[in-house]
Amino acid sequence: MTLPIIVVGGIGLLASIVLVIAAKIMAVPTDERFEAVRAELPGANCGACGFAGCDDYAKACAHDGAKTNLCIPGGGEVAKKVSAAIGVAGEDVEPKYAVVCCSGNCYATDSIMDYQGKQSCAACNYFYQGKGSCSHGCLGYGDCIAACKYGAISIVDGIAMIDKSVCVGCGMCAKACPNQLISIIPKKSTIYVGCSSHDKGAFTRKVCKSGCIGCRKCEKTCESGAITITDNLASIDQEKCTNCGSCAAACPTGAIVSCKSRCEAISKGA
Repeated sequence: MTLPIIVVGGIGLLASIVLVIAAKIMAVPTDERFEAVRAELPGANCGACGFAGCDDYAKACAHDGAKTNLCIPGGGEVAKKVSAAIGVAGEDVEPKYAVVCCSGNCYATDSIMDYQGKQSCAACNYFYQGKGSCSHGCLGYGDCIAACKYGAISIVDGIAMIDKSVCVGCGMCAKACPNQLISIIPKKSTIYVGCSSHDKGAFTRKVCKSGCIGCRKCEKTCESGAITITDNLASIDQEKCTNCGSCAAACPTGAIVSCKSRCEAISKGA
């Protein structure tokens, strides 16, 4: 009985030695620079930095010279820590937030069908591009809410609205919106176009009271040349915009809105 025990024990000991040697030979060296950077990132994996996720961004910072201020959710504090981790000069992060480029709430537009399927914007969008008379509008089922990790989005009067004070500008909501209605703009910007329809003005008037009709009044009013009309839709160059609000005042449909007006709407709907 002793011999089998010795044999089995010897095999176990030999196997252990082989595994230890293999572990030493095949061990992957620890990437200390990567680990140092990765430890400072929030782990949102949102892609706002332009990389696939926090791991890819950490590798790029540690070895490829990527800027350390690209983590929008982390803001300036994370940028400082990442810079310190790899010993480079820190850079400021421009705070951003998301805006919903649609003003087609239940008072401005109508539904053309009684959708009874899965309560999802993506699912509803498969049915003739949604339930609304405007095929470009917010569907209101909250796919963006499900994607937001910060609780910054709510549905008010049938459309999504974003609380600027809570939003970190990660862009996860923009990726979740099937109609691509959500844009990320600098937090210093308070004026934006609340419409995404490129339909002709006459048709837009029929389907939504708050849609952009391409009348060019905003373009003519803007003294800084920040607004242009392309394919029947106004767009604002946020780098040129001074947030004076003259374009919003001139807009006959209210398609150009201010962050303040949207925030007030969110408060009323809360």
